[in-house]
Amino acid sequence: MAIDGVLFDFSGTLFRLEPDGSWFDGSIGDPGMIMDSAGQDRLLRALIAPTGPGAGLPAGLQRAWERRDLEPELHRLVYVEIMRGAGVSTSHAEHVYELMLDPAHWRPYPDTEVVLRGLRDRGVKVAVVSNIAWDIRASFDRLGVADLVDAYVLSYVENAAKPDLRLFRTACDRLGLPAGRTLMIGDSEEADGAAAALGCDFQLVEPAPVADRPDALLRALRERGLLDETVVG
Repeated sequence: MAIDGVLFDFSGTLFRLEPDGSWFDGSIGDPGMIMDSAGQDRLLRALIAPTGPGAGLPAGLQRAWERRDLEPELHRLVYVEIMRGAGVSTSHAEHVYELMLDPAHWRPYPDTEVVLRGLRDRGVKVAVVSNIAWDIRASFDRLGVADLVDAYVLSYVENAAKPDLRLFRTACDRLGLPAGRTLMIGDSEEADGAAAALGCDFQLVEPAPVADRPDALLRALRERGLLDETVVG
């Protein structure tokens, strides 16, 4: 069956959170102390992991972790606590959390814009399906592509989070398409790959740093005949 719609994950698929080294300056120990790059990398992985247990969270916050993408207050609570557990001061953790929500720190992958424009030109419908606790449309606005997405299906709005099939079903319904005519592209086999149980095609992409993943979206769509070689990043 032909594919007439594409569902995209947000974090690690279309955009990636990429803080600079200054985020954790003076955050631990004496004023001016800098968390080393290995510590920052470990903490960043904990902050952007799509699935799995919350790293360093006490047992009493595991339920909050499970519901973090449904309730913004819980999202803030658990991520601030993860940073505190890594030695970041409470005030600095609150500051970094606000930086996480700033669209200026979410970098689009090199082929994000061209893919969205190419699909629109070819009449292929697009939905963004994200486990997220804030309105991510500002990131698309900043890139100038918000109007190229037909539906934003966000967990905190829908009160359902991937791999719950309700989120994918909602996306398909809003595009007016059966699941079998859609492709889900995401960076998590567990969360995004669950769409296959509904009948969607699925393509896994690596949530690599933006500079290291120039054309994974383009290649996935070309392989399925949704875009051709005239669409280049």
